[in-house]
Amino acid sequence: MQAAAPAQAAPAAAPRAQRVCLLVDDSRMIRKVARRIVEGAGYSVVEAENGEEGLARCRGAMPDLVITDWNMPVMSGIEFVTALRAIPTSTPPKVVFCTTNSGARDIHKGIEAGADEYVIKPFDEAALMSRLQAVGAA
Repeated sequence: MQAAAPAQAAPAAAPRAQRVCLLVDDSRMIRKVARRIVEGAGYSVVEAENGEEGLARCRGAMPDLVITDWNMPVMSGIEFVTALRAIPTSTPPKVVFCTTNSGARDIHKGIEAGADEYVIKPFDEAALMSRLQAVGAA
Protein backbone atom coordinates (compact mmCIF):
# COMPACT_ATOMS: atom_id res chain seq x y z
CA MET A 1 0.00 0.00 0.00
CA GLN A 2 1.20 3.43 -0.91
CA ALA A 3 1.18 6.24 1.67
CA ALA A 4 -1.06 9.18 0.86
CA ALA A 5 0.75 12.32 -0.16
CA PRO A 6 0.71 14.99 2.55
CA ALA A 7 -2.04 17.56 2.03
CA GLN A 8 -0.77 20.85 0.77
CA ALA A 9 -1.80 23.94 2.61
CA ALA A 10 -3.82 26.39 0.58
CA PRO A 11 -1.66 29.32 -0.48
CA ALA A 12 -2.07 32.30 1.79
CA ALA A 13 -3.84 35.24 0.24
CA ALA A 14 -1.42 37.97 -0.67
CA PRO A 15 -1.71 40.86 1.76
CA ARG A 16 -3.56 43.76 0.23
CA ALA A 17 -1.26 46.67 -0.44
CA GLN A 18 -2.17 49.69 1.62
CA ARG A 19 -3.99 52.36 -0.32
CA VAL A 20 -2.23 55.70 -0.65
CA CYS A 21 -3.84 59.13 -0.39
CA LEU A 22 -2.10 62.30 -1.54
CA LEU A 23 -3.20 65.43 0.34
CA VAL A 24 -2.46 68.62 -1.58
CA ASP A 25 -3.13 71.78 0.42
CA ASP A 26 -1.07 74.79 1.44
CA SER A 27 -2.67 74.72 4.91
CA ARG A 28 -0.82 72.47 7.33
CA MET A 29 -3.90 72.40 9.57
CA ILE A 30 -6.18 71.15 6.77
CA ARG A 31 -3.63 68.47 5.88
CA LYS A 32 -3.49 67.42 9.54
CA VAL A 33 -7.29 67.12 9.84
CA ALA A 34 -7.66 65.33 6.48
CA ARG A 35 -4.75 63.01 7.33
CA ARG A 36 -6.45 61.86 10.53
CA ILE A 37 -9.67 61.11 8.63
CA VAL A 38 -8.15 59.21 5.69
CA GLU A 39 -5.72 57.27 7.90
CA GLY A 40 -8.78 56.17 9.84
CA ALA A 41 -10.19 54.90 6.53
CA GLY A 42 -7.07 52.76 6.02
CA TYR A 43 -4.91 54.95 3.79
CA SER A 44 -1.26 55.79 4.15
CA VAL A 45 -0.82 59.49 3.50
CA VAL A 46 1.61 61.52 1.42
CA GLU A 47 1.43 65.33 1.58
CA ALA A 48 2.20 68.19 -0.79
CA GLU A 49 1.95 71.94 -0.14
CA ASN A 50 0.98 72.93 -3.68
CA GLY A 51 -0.09 71.51 -7.02
CA GLU A 52 3.40 71.45 -8.49
CA GLU A 53 4.72 69.39 -5.59
CA GLY A 54 1.63 67.17 -5.79
CA LEU A 55 2.16 66.55 -9.49
CA ALA A 56 5.79 65.56 -8.87
CA ARG A 57 4.64 63.07 -6.22
CA CYS A 58 2.06 61.60 -8.64
CA ARG A 59 4.68 61.21 -11.34
CA GLY A 60 6.85 59.32 -8.85
CA ALA A 61 4.09 57.01 -7.63
CA MET A 62 0.42 57.40 -8.53
CA PRO A 63 -1.77 57.41 -5.40
CA ASP A 64 -5.17 55.74 -5.12
CA LEU A 65 -6.84 58.91 -3.85
CA VAL A 66 -6.06 62.62 -4.15
CA ILE A 67 -7.65 65.27 -1.95
CA THR A 68 -6.71 68.72 -3.17
CA ASP A 69 -7.37 72.34 -2.39
CA TRP A 70 -8.24 74.75 -5.18
CA ASN A 71 -6.54 77.97 -4.05
CA MET A 72 -2.84 77.34 -3.62
CA PRO A 73 0.40 79.12 -4.48
CA VAL A 74 2.64 77.94 -7.34
CA MET A 75 -0.05 75.85 -9.09
CA SER A 76 -3.78 76.00 -8.43
CA GLY A 77 -5.88 72.94 -7.75
CA ILE A 78 -7.58 73.28 -11.15
CA GLU A 79 -4.20 73.35 -12.92
CA PHE A 80 -3.02 70.43 -10.79
CA VAL A 81 -6.07 68.23 -11.49
CA THR A 82 -5.97 69.03 -15.21
CA ALA A 83 -2.27 68.06 -15.36
CA LEU A 84 -2.85 64.98 -13.18
CA ARG A 85 -5.57 63.70 -15.51
CA ALA A 86 -3.16 64.09 -18.46
CA ILE A 87 -0.68 61.60 -16.92
CA PRO A 88 -1.15 58.20 -18.56
CA THR A 89 -1.96 55.55 -15.94
CA SER A 90 -3.77 52.24 -15.90
CA THR A 91 -5.37 53.08 -12.54
CA PRO A 92 -6.26 56.77 -12.28
CA PRO A 93 -6.79 58.01 -8.73
CA LYS A 94 -10.09 59.21 -7.33
CA VAL A 95 -9.86 62.99 -6.94
CA VAL A 96 -11.79 65.06 -4.40
CA PHE A 97 -11.61 68.85 -4.30
CA CYS A 98 -11.64 70.19 -0.75
CA THR A 99 -12.09 73.96 -1.02
CA THR A 100 -13.92 77.08 0.07
CA ASN A 101 -14.99 77.66 -3.55
CA SER A 102 -18.61 76.68 -3.07
CA GLY A 103 -20.46 78.25 -5.99
CA ALA A 104 -22.20 76.04 -8.54
CA ARG A 105 -19.95 77.41 -11.29
CA ASP A 106 -16.84 76.47 -9.28
CA ILE A 107 -18.14 72.97 -8.59
CA HIS A 108 -18.84 72.43 -12.30
CA LYS A 109 -15.39 73.78 -13.20
CA GLY A 110 -13.75 71.39 -10.71
CA ILE A 111 -15.64 68.38 -12.03
CA GLU A 112 -14.85 69.38 -15.63
CA ALA A 113 -11.15 69.57 -14.73
CA GLY A 114 -11.31 65.93 -13.64
CA ALA A 115 -12.40 65.82 -10.00
CA ASP A 116 -14.69 62.97 -9.01
CA GLU A 117 -16.18 64.75 -5.99
CA TYR A 118 -16.21 68.02 -4.14
CA VAL A 119 -16.31 68.86 -0.42
CA ILE A 120 -16.61 72.39 0.96
CA LYS A 121 -14.34 73.74 3.70
CA PRO A 122 -14.74 73.76 6.58
CA PHE A 123 -15.50 70.05 6.60
CA ASP A 124 -15.80 67.38 9.24
CA GLU A 125 -15.19 63.66 9.19
CA ALA A 126 -18.78 62.83 8.20
CA ALA A 127 -18.73 65.23 5.23
CA LEU A 128 -15.40 63.98 3.88
CA MET A 129 -16.24 60.30 4.43
CA SER A 130 -19.58 60.68 2.64
CA ARG A 131 -17.76 62.13 -0.40
CA LEU A 132 -15.18 59.32 -0.30
CA GLN A 133 -17.97 56.75 -0.08
CA ALA A 134 -19.71 58.41 -3.04
CA VAL A 135 -16.67 57.71 -5.25
CA GLY A 136 -15.92 54.26 -3.81
CA ALA A 137 -12.80 55.40 -1.97
CA ALA A 138 -13.93 54.85 1.64
